[in-house]
Amino acid sequence: MPSRKIALYPGTFDPVTNGHHDIIERALRLFDEVIVAVAISHEKKPMFTLEERIEMTKEAVKDLGDIKVVGFDNLTVELAKTYDASIIIRGLRAVSDFEYELQLGYLNNSLDDSIETVYLMPKLQHAFISSSIVRNLLKFNGKTEHLLPKKVQKIIRSMTSCTLQ
Repeated sequence: MPSRKIALYPGTFDPVTNGHHDIIERALRLFDEVIVAVAISHEKKPMFTLEERIEMTKEAVKDLGDIKVVGFDNLTVELAKTYDASIIIRGLRAVSDFEYELQLGYLNNSLDDSIETVYLMPKLQHAFISSSIVRNLLKFNGKTEHLLPKKVQKIIRSMTSCTLQ
């Protein structure tokens, strides 16, 4: 029996956007299981706590299929081994993302050459969306409905902390 292809999609997801959601949907068409790994990411100083980001991500993907959402604070390749994932998914919005993502892919391959990196692009309508753009809009109570999954939008609007930062 062929082995299941398990892919790991790591990121900060602060918050999870329609672009992330699109990448997850595309990955599900390619792989048997997708694990969305939400990084603690102290150096990025996230707007939302790890628990909030995990909750938002779980809500955003719960109707999509065979997806697991986990938090992590270790090397991505080590996390991939923990879940028997042989693929790391990275999203590319623009050429500016490519150099950084390529370096990460090479780094991960140097740490474990049995893990492949697959780069996926979101649909063009989501290509400009980034979590940092969303966070900036949230700080000024700007319109984000077109940038976030509806369930994530609802969670964020129910929080009082997102408008205080």
